[in-house]
Amino acid sequence: MNPLNSVNGTIIGGIVLAIVIAFFTGGVGINLNEFSLIIWIHAMAGITWIGLLYYFNFVQVPALAEAASDEGGPGGAGITKYVAPRALWWFRWGAALTWITGAAYLGRLGIFGDAFMLGLNSGAPANAYVIGIGAWLGTIMLFNVWVLIWPNQKKILGIVEASAEEIGKARRVAFLASRTNTLLSIPMLMSMVGYGHAGYFL
Repeated sequence: MNPLNSVNGTIIGGIVLAIVIAFFTGGVGINLNEFSLIIWIHAMAGITWIGLLYYFNFVQVPALAEAASDEGGPGGAGITKYVAPRALWWFRWGAALTWITGAAYLGRLGIFGDAFMLGLNSGAPANAYVIGIGAWLGTIMLFNVWVLIWPNQKKILGIVEASAEEIGKARRVAFLASRTNTLLSIPMLMSMVGYGHAGYFL
């Protein structure tokens, strides 16, 4: 049975391959422990979340706008009926898992409070503000996903009943929240990478 025939098989196959590579390279530069597992899940969930965020903003929204203006064209019904609900499932749960594993990692490092206090509390590590800025931006983005984007997308996609006026408002709110998250993702990613490199631009 070919694991590439299903998404689950592909994911499991990728995990198995990563573990095999880690063991066959003698674990050089790889430390398979609780910390590395949390970071691994955090990175995979984050790539899923931000990748879908960029897909929505750079691909789907402009494509649907073109489809709507293409008289006699195929329209966007296929995307809104089949693609968007599935993409939004991965999007919102990727966001949740990214935040949870990020918080777990900060907790295991013992700097959860320091990060969210932006290093302003006494005894905080010098670069706690770097990861703290990323953590706050990620928290705002998570809020936008679950409180603004998803509830409004349910109206847009017809998952919950809404009037034409409510759908119009929902489109605007979801659009602006999604664009805000795209904007915030850039400094958020800079902060995440910056923490691992002892600060910005180093």
